[in-house]
Amino acid sequence: TDKAKSDLQELYFCKTNLKNLSIDSYASFRHLTLKDLAQIIEILNLCAEKMNKQEAFTEPLCELIKLFGLPFQKKKVSDEISYSVAVSKSIAQLGYLMRVPSSQVRIQICKCVVSFYNMELPRKLLSDYQPTSANYKIQMAESGGLAETLVLSLALLENQLTEKLWVLKALQHLSSSGVNCRLMMKAQAASRLCLYLNDVDPSGQLVFRSSEILWNLLENTSKEEVVNQLSSLECVYALKEAFVDLLMHGFRHYDRQLRNDLLVIATLLAQNPAAPMIESGFTKLLIVLATFTEVKIPNPLVKGLKLTYSYEDFELKKLLFNVIGFLSKDPCAVQLLSENDVMPALLYYVKPNQKPGFHDWSAAQYEELQLHAIAILASVAPLLVDKYLSCQANTLLLVFLEWCIGQDSFFGQGNSFHGRGGRGNKLAQMRYSLRVLRSVVSLHDDAVNLNLCDQGAISQLLDILKYAANKSKEKEDAILLEIQANILFLLSALCENDLHRKELFSYEGVDILIPLIQMDPKKLHSGLGHNCLLFCALDCLWSCVVGCYIAEDYFLEKQGIFLLLDLLALKQKNLYSIILGILVEFCDNPKTTSHISTWRGEKDQTAANLLIELWRQEELELGVKRDQYGRIVDMKRPIASSLQKQQEVIPMPASCPSFAIMEISENIRAKIYSLLCKLGFENLPGLSAKDFVTLAIIEHYIDFKVGEVWRELCAELKEEFRPVTPDEEALKFISEVSEDTGRMVATLQTEVLESQHHKEIQEEEKTYTKIQAIHKQREIINKSWENFLTRTSNYEALKKAKRLQEKSVEASRSKLKTQNGAVHSTDIKGLSTTIGSGRLVTVQSTPPQLVGGPLAVTDPSVCEGALKKIKRVKMLDTVKKDSVPVE
Repeated sequence: TDKAKSDLQELYFCKTNLKNLSIDSYASFRHLTLKDLAQIIEILNLCAEKMNKQEAFTEPLCELIKLFGLPFQKKKVSDEISYSVAVSKSIAQLGYLMRVPSSQVRIQICKCVVSFYNMELPRKLLSDYQPTSANYKIQMAESGGLAETLVLSLALLENQLTEKLWVLKALQHLSSSGVNCRLMMKAQAASRLCLYLNDVDPSGQLVFRSSEILWNLLENTSKEEVVNQLSSLECVYALKEAFVDLLMHGFRHYDRQLRNDLLVIATLLAQNPAAPMIESGFTKLLIVLATFTEVKIPNPLVKGLKLTYSYEDFELKKLLFNVIGFLSKDPCAVQLLSENDVMPALLYYVKPNQKPGFHDWSAAQYEELQLHAIAILASVAPLLVDKYLSCQANTLLLVFLEWCIGQDSFFGQGNSFHGRGGRGNKLAQMRYSLRVLRSVVSLHDDAVNLNLCDQGAISQLLDILKYAANKSKEKEDAILLEIQANILFLLSALCENDLHRKELFSYEGVDILIPLIQMDPKKLHSGLGHNCLLFCALDCLWSCVVGCYIAEDYFLEKQGIFLLLDLLALKQKNLYSIILGILVEFCDNPKTTSHISTWRGEKDQTAANLLIELWRQEELELGVKRDQYGRIVDMKRPIASSLQKQQEVIPMPASCPSFAIMEISENIRAKIYSLLCKLGFENLPGLSAKDFVTLAIIEHYIDFKVGEVWRELCAELKEEFRPVTPDEEALKFISEVSEDTGRMVATLQTEVLESQHHKEIQEEEKTYTKIQAIHKQREIINKSWENFLTRTSNYEALKKAKRLQEKSVEASRSKLKTQNGAVHSTDIKGLSTTIGSGRLVTVQSTPPQLVGGPLAVTDPSVCEGALKKIKRVKMLDTVKKDSVPVE
């Protein structure tokens, strides 16, 4: 017939084209050149069109598809780029051939795609040809979009398991590439694969390959996009059924691993609030699975289920705990957590570790489960406070903490993530137990806190704190620092606003806080957590000491105020607010101000000077306008920051604080003002003129702040309506008062600067006068020395000086003569010097006829001899003293 003739002609055309491919024989194909691909695709399309009517084309079509599994060869190096478009289209055409309704053809296409990833180099090459690069076919498949086409072809294979498995195998290889994964996601690959999980498959390959592809999609594309595709109710049901089937009927090692893989995917879904995990019953199932071995309450959901102590079941247990942690973040799941005994199950692990039995978890496995359970308890406990109290969790945790600091033979393994730093000790258990207490105490629930304090938690926490502090002295690490910080936080929360608890803390607690406040400043930037520890210590000081006079006095005795000021003097900006707040509160104790006034820092710096320096630094950062001397520039807004001036007027309700009020809590100026108010603005020691200029602003801070609030009020009123005349005049008067205050302070600042300038001039004049006096004295000394040299070198000058000296001596004597008395001469005869006499003198006795003294009987010769000897001694003394020869 004509149709048969036409078919024969097409077959002849195909045969003719095959002969033109420059290959010796069809059976000897071992490689394929890039230039021949276009002709082969043309033949493929012709055969595919005829497949619908004649099955005779099936075998030739499959044989032609096999050609794409052969190594590609190129003649030139540039052929890979030159033929890239044609090759990518040719490989993409393989995906389009999946529409051919032939199982044999579809399987061959998948085998061909798989062969791309198992390519072997040909043993014999055509002359003048060389093989393409190893990944050339894979790159062309990516650019041709083959992966997307294969995903879409799954819709044609609803009840054809063998073809479906081969497509999944091909997609498993293709999904190793990020480009292919993105193409697959365009075709909704995640949701399509999930829906096929429960298809009948005795081999089990369907679930395995689907889960592998899903894992590749999660790793190579956006995790959120994959989770969103899996978040439909149908997908969640399918995932749940596949998981339950593996859980209940999977006994092989392979089945358990696959079960855990699906559970990880379910965990990702549990983190998505849009996923219908609760509606599908999947959430309840996971919660029951996580708790049934600890609670041992019969539940139909897990009837007949028995977990072994294999490694896969151990991983399952950890994954289930992990799911509980994520479910605790979903408010809708809290009721299920409460109903299914999650709290008792987690508290089951809050007990001292025991030696494992023969059929039990190993010591390392049990410790890992224990730490994981306690870590999850920290997330769950704040949500189930009633359950927490009814299970006496506080008691269990305190007993467990007592065991942690006890001396027994237990030593932690420290192998797991949660066991980090716990090898050979119990620090990991202590760390996570304290995290649980912190999570519930931070709720500020009176029942929880009272229950803790009634059991002696404050004294026990102080003991643990001392234990951790002593351990830190041996070796500091992040875990010990975190433990100390958490204990300090717990004490702060428990003692705040309760005087009795503060008294329990007082002496022992202050002794612990003092060394923490004395921490080496270099450690604050170590990265281990010293900074956090210091903040917790200061917070504990504020909450547990301030307000209790017993604790305050003991802190003052320990020179705590000096330590706080030393810490403030380090000028760590993040510490300013809390330290100043503590000092302000402490000033309610009358003994505090004297300690602050007594303190001296480096270079004898006073507390007032330090506070004023901090004020200037704060204003500089806020951008407050000041002149070069620190005086007020803007009289209308003397303390407004640059941000405050840029803020537009926004009418707000009376219950909402304005920007001027909010600004008070955002910087430290208000605290500095309050502290200086406690100290007083008069007679502050150690201040310079510049400090007094700044002090004038600080003293009127509250006046300026009131003016700012009134200014905001005026601006808001003008935005809404015009005030009546009396109100407008009153507002104007208030504004003028504020401006007058600014001008008055500016005038005072100018007077201070002028006074300082006048004082500096006076001091300069005094210094100049002193310098003049020194120079004049030096001139006198020099002139005296010159005269001395003249007398020693010129005899006439010496005689003249002698005469002047004698005349001066004579003029100095009294003119009145002594009646009835002996006159003694003071001159030494024969002395040729103008230098004063030495320290030796001659004493002549009064004659006996006048007084009758005992020396009157002295032999005159003896007296004369003595006199001559004394004269000689005096002359020698004078010569030695002046070092000048005497004639």
